[in-house]
Amino acid sequence: MSEANVILQRARERAGQLGLPYSGALTPAEAHLLMQQPVGATVVDVRTAAEWQFVGIVPGAELIEWKRYPGMAPNPEFLAQLKQKVDPQRVVLFLCRSGARSHDAAALAASHGYAEAYNILEGFEGDRDAAQHRNTVNGWKAAGLPWVQG
Repeated sequence: MSEANVILQRARERAGQLGLPYSGALTPAEAHLLMQQPVGATVVDVRTAAEWQFVGIVPGAELIEWKRYPGMAPNPEFLAQLKQKVDPQRVVLFLCRSGARSHDAAALAASHGYAEAYNILEGFEGDRDAAQHRNTVNGWKAAGLPWVQG
């Protein structure tokens, strides 16, 4: 079994354990490894444009806002933009700040024909530490994975 298949199987097992309405849940490290495999995984970052600009982005990620800053109103074009940028046959890895918006995006995608929709647990910035700061406990940046300033 290939490394990609092992990662995807582990993610699917988490989905079953957590009762997720989409294919699975990945750690940031698993998502990064999957991006390097020949399965053709696409990261879709669903944070706001302000977050992309000021906090940073994963190189090569598709950027589609789930909610729009400053009011955090839902993006009514999200699904149309997703369909325009990402083939429903691809493995899609959704990412946000902490894993909440990406959970919702993965659920919506799965309900609209994306058979391989996954949430990246912990998100880009991860959980807050004791001082209420992100980027230190877990998440993409805390794991030391590639990112660039927006």
